[in-house]
Amino acid sequence: MARPRNALNARPVSSATPRAARARPRADSATFGSTDCLLHLKPGRDKSLRQHHPWVFSGAIATVDGNPGVGDTVTIVGSDGAFLCHAAYSPGSQIRARAWSFDARESIAADFFARRVQTAIARRAPMLDAAHTGCRIIHGEADGLPGVIADRYDDVVVLQLSAAGAERWRDCIVQAIATLAHPRCIYERSDAEVRTLEGLPLRNGVLFGRVPETVTLLEDGLCYRIDIEAGQKTGFFLDQRDNRAAVRAIAHDRTVLNMFCYTGGFTLSALAGGARDVLSVDSSADALARARDNLARNPGLPQERAQWREADAFTELRRLRDAGATFDLIVLDPPKFAPTAHHVDRAARAYKDINLLALKMLRVDGLLATFSCSGGVDTLLFRKIIAGAASDARADAVVERQFTASADHPVVLSFPEGEYLKGLLLRRTA
Repeated sequence: MARPRNALNARPVSSATPRAARARPRADSATFGSTDCLLHLKPGRDKSLRQHHPWVFSGAIATVDGNPGVGDTVTIVGSDGAFLCHAAYSPGSQIRARAWSFDARESIAADFFARRVQTAIARRAPMLDAAHTGCRIIHGEADGLPGVIADRYDDVVVLQLSAAGAERWRDCIVQAIATLAHPRCIYERSDAEVRTLEGLPLRNGVLFGRVPETVTLLEDGLCYRIDIEAGQKTGFFLDQRDNRAAVRAIAHDRTVLNMFCYTGGFTLSALAGGARDVLSVDSSADALARARDNLARNPGLPQERAQWREADAFTELRRLRDAGATFDLIVLDPPKFAPTAHHVDRAARAYKDINLLALKMLRVDGLLATFSCSGGVDTLLFRKIIAGAASDARADAVVERQFTASADHPVVLSFPEGEYLKGLLLRRTA
């Protein structure tokens, strides 16, 4: 597999820079090189941008000078006229602008995207080796490229463009990835419904090269076939890489239940870790078929220790509980129950339900790896939900580990919304 080239090292900013030189330029400055369009914010609505949060909501905007189109670059200034950022404009979205750069002198052009892509790829280079042939190489806001997601599976890159600015610069982004990542193929999966909020059509298809007959990924030495055309997200949940490794490390000689198993990532990891047996449940027959195929691709794993069951997770958890089933290790990795804060109450009930049922079936000294990928449920709320489930299940438990997304999905401190995946490893003590 071709390896990304190293990015150029950025020159550090001297801490001795005089205060006057660090002052923000004002709107009448000649240094705003990217655009003639200015967005003026309302008084008191610029705090988050000054702290480098990349989103500007429609209610924060006072006036717009010029006539920017969908995805065009605009310069955003505070009510005092001070420069805040260059951003991509989205007139139909509640998130009216997404910041490209907080540097007034930086032009948003093809070389800007080439530099950002090069830096993102170089940061992931240590995560690619003989046993790991894929990772996320661009992670949106965390890489200064809001609306841009790119996942690498060996020599294939799957690209998602979800925002108006990313769509506006799609050709430059694709060219940069093709030049710097050296893939055989770039395949677009811009088919998430969030694009409709930006007024963008859904897209799905080849952008560069040709799709190989089979797309595969090695993770921890395990082989997975990736369905880049119809699989969930970009075909695989790369963000769970470290957490699958954690389950592998604790699975030895345990009976395992893997709910919402999708294509079998946690199942294969548990078997590789020496699990006594694994029952994997998913409501999708297609996902289960791909999971069985993934197991068959790894002949070194004990095939006879795997059971597969097509069923609704909530119904199956109740059936297993009523049947008196018990397990040493349970994995709960459900889909996104709360994509926004509007869905939190319903999601909280769902999370509590599945965790309560799981805890009732967990043997004393057993382990529960439970996750949430809902952006509307933060880490503190998730822990409260799990604590409530343990109380109602009359199960005493301790937290042995907190789970997050793997290092190729970094979180910027100024953008806490990026921390969507959270999880807990619980040990039942009584």
